[in-house]
Amino acid sequence: MSLRFYDTSARQVRDFVPLREGCASLYLCGATVQAPPHIGHIRSGLNFDILRRWLTYLGYDVTFCRNVTDIDDKIINVAAAEGVPWWKVSERNQRAFTDAYDILGCLPPTVEPRATGHVPEMIELMRRLIDAGHAYAADDGSGDVYFDVASYGAYGELSNQRPDQMEDSAEEGRGKRDPRDFALWKGAKPGEPSWETPWGRGRPGWHLECSAMATKYLGPSFDIHGGGLDLIFPHHENEVAQSRAAGDGFARYWLHNGMLRVGGEKMSKSLGNSLLIPQMVQKVRPVELRYYLGQAHYRSAIDYSEEALREAAAAYQRIEGFLTRAAEVVGEIVPAATVPAEFASALDDDLGVPQALAVVHGHVREGNTALAAGGTDKVAELAGELRTMLEVLGVDPLSEQWSGGDSGLREVVDALVAVALEQRQAARGRKDYAAADAIRDRLAEAGVVVEDTPQGPRWDLRRG
Repeated sequence: MSLRFYDTSARQVRDFVPLREGCASLYLCGATVQAPPHIGHIRSGLNFDILRRWLTYLGYDVTFCRNVTDIDDKIINVAAAEGVPWWKVSERNQRAFTDAYDILGCLPPTVEPRATGHVPEMIELMRRLIDAGHAYAADDGSGDVYFDVASYGAYGELSNQRPDQMEDSAEEGRGKRDPRDFALWKGAKPGEPSWETPWGRGRPGWHLECSAMATKYLGPSFDIHGGGLDLIFPHHENEVAQSRAAGDGFARYWLHNGMLRVGGEKMSKSLGNSLLIPQMVQKVRPVELRYYLGQAHYRSAIDYSEEALREAAAAYQRIEGFLTRAAEVVGEIVPAATVPAEFASALDDDLGVPQALAVVHGHVREGNTALAAGGTDKVAELAGELRTMLEVLGVDPLSEQWSGGDSGLREVVDALVAVALEQRQAARGRKDYAAADAIRDRLAEAGVVVEDTPQGPRWDLRRG
């Protein structure tokens, strides 16, 4: 099967044919940094991290651009409420987003541009649109610049809407010719940040920012534009309209991830149902949270519950447990050169992670059977393939991301636990089972779980 994706603009699954053979260009609408991220925000970044990893595995040279919207109305309002400069709010929350992506093992983007660093590119795009008759500066001296929706006949195609049936734009307008027109540039207001343009001082509109940054780093035409389903309209509709009206081909494929909900409602700060990353990694380990957020198909909704989170953590621990036992039998587990064909077919088919995970868990079951039967070669083969599949998904427990940070501490704990287990074995040898049980109980209280196996006792840290 060839690689294919569901393209929102075409409303069907399409074969992926990149602009440049062997290369893939990907733009993701990243954070608007008025607040720290909850798991709904990070789900999008994680979904597209898996896409980026799969494209890389397939041999593509991937350029991944994930932007930061560091100036908008919400940021200004938060700053005003706190009595601090707007840039303090942006900087604080951008760092929180970066920390969250890092905690959950998302690879850093090739480039991560900030909106405020690209005002010259925005001015150039507005100039092109005005010269082509698709935008206008308000004639009331406000400094506002608007996109003329009626001038672009294809407006509404991405979101499958007709302009004559759309509601008026909710944006405040001081000199609009048509209520549906949207702001490319917002004229300066007292106390707000502003930049100089040929049409007066002001600040950029959200939609203009993404078009300017995407084309600067990926070119006038690029392969994939990603983001949440909630961005299709108006944000992505406006992006594609202004970019193509200016003469750019812009994105050739549009991929949108589903929302994360709580009690059937979209997770949002305004609803008071946000679950922030630092809070979540107190409930489960970061890799288990990544597994939970990444296990569903990217286009499907996730309805958050504590029970579902625990189930995902338990499922990941079964994978981890097999690899731990396999390593005890075969030694170092070397990742396989390729993933199984069924796993590849699943991800090639619109990034079918649930089907890919079915292959993963099939390997775990088969591997546990091989362990019980003493099939060392089969265990090594299955474990090697498993590591390669898990690396594509970003959840390999033996990778440096998830095992390297505490390796030194693990060695110390291993030595201390070994002493306790030797004392326990000695107690059992002299049939002092009460002392042996007491040692095991004390270890359990410290979070060390002991399992007696035919090869002798083994231990692990309690999960969750």
